[in-house]
Amino acid sequence: MHNMDRLYEAVAEKGNVCIGLDTAPDYVPPLERKRASSDSEALFCFNRAIIDAAADAAACFKVQIAYYEALGIEGLRCFAKTLRYIRGRGGLVISDIKRGDIADTARQYAKAHFEGDFETDFVTLSPYMGMDSIEPWLEYAQKSGKGAFVLMRTSNRGMKDFEYQEVVSGNHAAAPRRLYDVVGEKLAAIAGRGVHGYCPFGAVVGADPKSGPEREEARAIRAAYPQLFFLIPGYGAQGGGAGDAALLLRGGNGGVVNASRSILKAWTKNGGQEQATYEAAAKAALEAALAMRDAIRTASPAQAGPRAE
Repeated sequence: MHNMDRLYEAVAEKGNVCIGLDTAPDYVPPLERKRASSDSEALFCFNRAIIDAAADAAACFKVQIAYYEALGIEGLRCFAKTLRYIRGRGGLVISDIKRGDIADTARQYAKAHFEGDFETDFVTLSPYMGMDSIEPWLEYAQKSGKGAFVLMRTSNRGMKDFEYQEVVSGNHAAAPRRLYDVVGEKLAAIAGRGVHGYCPFGAVVGADPKSGPEREEARAIRAAYPQLFFLIPGYGAQGGGAGDAALLLRGGNGGVVNASRSILKAWTKNGGQEQATYEAAAKAALEAALAMRDAIRTASPAQAGPRAE
């Protein structure tokens, strides 16, 4: 059983929420930040409080490395400690690193994030240098069950600059496809589906606000790639809602929906911000995660979901 199977089972048990620990120092309550010896210490204490409070309300956590790299060596130590803490509790973690290099360089990146100080369960990858930027990571899926989410159709403002470019096949009579379809087809062709029918490597597919044709596009993407598990960004602060995310699920499973700021900064909506504590921030984060989980379940009620065929 590989990690995508474990994630499927975590979703069935806990719901679709993926809490993004894209933690900036100013997300930490001012009182606690002032008490800490450094910003990296404050970030870890904040992360630990969120993890302890919300572990049973989230299928997994996603840790964006840029927020930790920005703090230098101490930030990377915080990144490593956060990964170890989640995994030490038996949780699943996605390291959002978006690597995309090839050959020996990719092998070194894979070793860095699938072994040693930065060991994680999943990574995010960019495919645009070709499948030889993906293959070295697949070796770890085969030998240790590791997983990845490959950028396919994202939720950022500039996604249409490249992902929506039309690609004409050798048969010019065929309808043109978009570049994101090529990515999806390459991922779907990867061998080694797990016990629940999903490939070890899934896709990043955004839950940006949809209406009319865009809703049909989301349904078409989900239908076209039943064997791909989706990491779904765009919820909350980016404008996507539970209904948008549910379009990308299969009977309530087949994907995790990421939210970061709307959960990490939920405590700022309460009064007394200057005296807020880690405990108060964790309580607010749990409430936000539960509300998100329940909204997605309501939008996609068959939580267990069908097995991918």
